[in-house]
Amino acid sequence: MRRLSILGSTGSVGNQTLALVAAFPERFRAVALAAGRNVERLAEQVRVHHPEVVAVADREAAEALRGLLGGEAPEVAHGPEGLAAVAGAPADLVVSALVGARGLAPTLAAVRAGRDVALANKEALVCAGALFRREVDRAGVRLLPVDSEHSAIFQVLAGQRREDLARILLTASGGPFRTWPAERIATAGVDEALAHPNWDMGPKITVDSATLMNKGLEVIEARFLFDVDPERIGVVVHPQSIVHSMVEFADGSVLAQLGVPDMRVPIAVALAWPERLPLDLPRLDLAEVGRLDFEEPDRERFPCLDLAFAALGGPESAPAVLNAANEVAVEAFLTGRIPLPEIARTNARVLEEHLAEGGFHLGDVEAVLAADRRGRRRAAELLGLPAAAEVA
Repeated sequence: MRRLSILGSTGSVGNQTLALVAAFPERFRAVALAAGRNVERLAEQVRVHHPEVVAVADREAAEALRGLLGGEAPEVAHGPEGLAAVAGAPADLVVSALVGARGLAPTLAAVRAGRDVALANKEALVCAGALFRREVDRAGVRLLPVDSEHSAIFQVLAGQRREDLARILLTASGGPFRTWPAERIATAGVDEALAHPNWDMGPKITVDSATLMNKGLEVIEARFLFDVDPERIGVVVHPQSIVHSMVEFADGSVLAQLGVPDMRVPIAVALAWPERLPLDLPRLDLAEVGRLDFEEPDRERFPCLDLAFAALGGPESAPAVLNAANEVAVEAFLTGRIPLPEIARTNARVLEEHLAEGGFHLGDVEAVLAADRRGRRRAAELLGLPAAAEVA
């Protein structure tokens, strides 16, 4: 029985993780859950899975959850201390599925508590890649990627000699605007941006997919997850989302992981590794698929991708600043305050200014949070918004 703590249990990855827990009750048990303010959904999860401890965003949400559960309520914590309690609960694996930079501190807490981590929160590596990698190596824990692309690379590299790796090729669906001209993208609405052709994801990640920022963040993540120089990471658009990513080796061989586009597969790989779960999912029928297409990403229509490479070429603080600016801009788009192209423009301006200032080294978590605050503050200023909320 593998005990799980889930950070972000009411989000897309969290819900799908708990669906797998329910499908394999002899294999997994959810012992701790953390969510934000969706207390109704969390209450349902508590009634089904009976965790020992849960955490929510604040005291008000905690009181609301206790009111819904009554005598069924487990230990209920809130705020950053609540996230830390869930991260450090006695578990065999912590599923880090919080969205955004707020996932960094509790994910680091899980690592420092000696927990293996199934990482769906890419911002932990985007914001603090070198620091996070050092902590993982020091604790001697396993880091299991949940993103479909990084899971594919992880699976392909299993049993291979790292010195034979030549290049990583991340695949991108291209999002809902892959074939749209720039003029039409400029007027795209929120509903259109959220209409992803292949994947069922949360709104923030779906918008990032529409701008290719998601792929840029995955480039940064791959650089630290697999300890590969940015020059050895490529991106190719693959609209069918059947080939989830590829690895090229020194002899010219390219190995790929293929499968139907369903997040339950990479989640299951992380939960059960090195075993495989017998998932009741449609099987890949290549004859029915008929063809697999690949093309270069259009960096003019989707400039966010190059911003990620630029951040990797800068100081350690640059990726955290870029990620923070993007979070503010995406939220502004989702709430109807800015048009879609303003996300890339804001990200570019914030990053360019930070690179011009020289940036700084990330020696500890406080330095990471300082970079995050800087990116959020400047993005909010550029967009004429109230001061953006800081990561606790």
